[in-house]
Amino acid sequence: MGHARARKIPAQLVEDEDYQLRCERVAGIDIAKAKADVCTRLPPAARLVADRAELVVMESTSDYWRIWFYLLEAAGLSVQLVSSSQARQLAGRPKTDRLDAQWIARLAEMGLLRPSFVPPPEIRALRDLTRTRLQLVRDRTREWQRLEKLLEGIPVKLSSVVHSLARTETARVILAAIAGGETSPKALAALADYRVRGGRAAVEESLEGMTLAACHPMLIRVHLDHITLLDRQVSAIEDEIEAALGAIPGAWGISAGGVPSPDPGPGAAVLPAAERLAEIPGVSRKLAMAIIAETGLDMTRFPAAAHLVSRAGLAPAARQSGPRNRKPAKGQGDSCLKGYCTQAATGAAGTGTFLGERLRRLSRRIGGTRARCAVGRSILVIIWHLLASPEARYADLGPDWHERKADHDRKTRAHLRGLQALGYDVTITPAA
Repeated sequence: MGHARARKIPAQLVEDEDYQLRCERVAGIDIAKAKADVCTRLPPAARLVADRAELVVMESTSDYWRIWFYLLEAAGLSVQLVSSSQARQLAGRPKTDRLDAQWIARLAEMGLLRPSFVPPPEIRALRDLTRTRLQLVRDRTREWQRLEKLLEGIPVKLSSVVHSLARTETARVILAAIAGGETSPKALAALADYRVRGGRAAVEESLEGMTLAACHPMLIRVHLDHITLLDRQVSAIEDEIEAALGAIPGAWGISAGGVPSPDPGPGAAVLPAAERLAEIPGVSRKLAMAIIAETGLDMTRFPAAAHLVSRAGLAPAARQSGPRNRKPAKGQGDSCLKGYCTQAATGAAGTGTFLGERLRRLSRRIGGTRARCAVGRSILVIIWHLLASPEARYADLGPDWHERKADHDRKTRAHLRGLQALGYDVTITPAA
């Protein structure tokens, strides 16, 4: 069977209507899984020996855009990624891959497409590491949940007397002993730390009804071995994250002598980026590195803090037409970045800080879920300012900020009007 001859598609010159040009030479790419159609828009009078495009624009089709974006970026071209919803063909026109590429190129040269954020290569490498760590941590959590479900069926009620199976060494020691063949509740309780909730007597009581089949010790060992493997993998990934962030000069601090360094030492003029973010309540160093992997270090990509908030999906889009204001639509955004921000908000909940008090105030009014999103948005705004101005440091406003900023005279008049409306004649006297 002979090989089919590949059909060569000659370049075509497409005349178009008059419009305002932003770029003279652009290229649009419509991407599919097995191929991509490229349309090059050139000045009508120019016949170039080689297509020297000023701008290359492609739509974000699944993950197929990555190879094109990275290769063209490495070749020194100016590449932009746009959402497929922006580059959608007009209704009523025929739709083919070649026509889609022409349409993308035409919109690009008129400046009608908004580019999506694609971080530079070193941040992309850091992001691959942090997202892999996130997936491994989630896998580990699911493995603990499977193990707990197995224990409930034996039944072993160990989870009711320890703070957490995953974070309590006593639980691991006892489970390892059960996997090793120990079945005496008294002997297992003796392995518990004396500080465990309820004491060793409570641990022994939680193991009284244990009825093990022949397969149960082996199954417990399988889960524990998998958890141990995931622990080692997470630890190895965390070491790689530290090394990858330390290799990025933009994340370095500046020593007291004015020398950039990943470890500027005491009295540093500028702290490293991760340490500056870790000063925010609820943001640990590990969480700060994960946030940097999603946002990057160059805040010029986001003209204002609101642009970064929108990327995280924490800025609902307005939906107003005439006199009607509909419920704002949820932003899609970067789900990882949004999750990190709400995690930071949850971490700040129990602190005596401005963010902690803000979360508590909002929770009473709009509920916990929405309050965490609102405080997560506030944290992301703080992060934008800290990364945009490396010499800036986080300064907490204090939990009493709202009280200090309140208009006391206005609140007094409001309370008086309420009491007078109930029929009371009120005279107030300032406290000593």
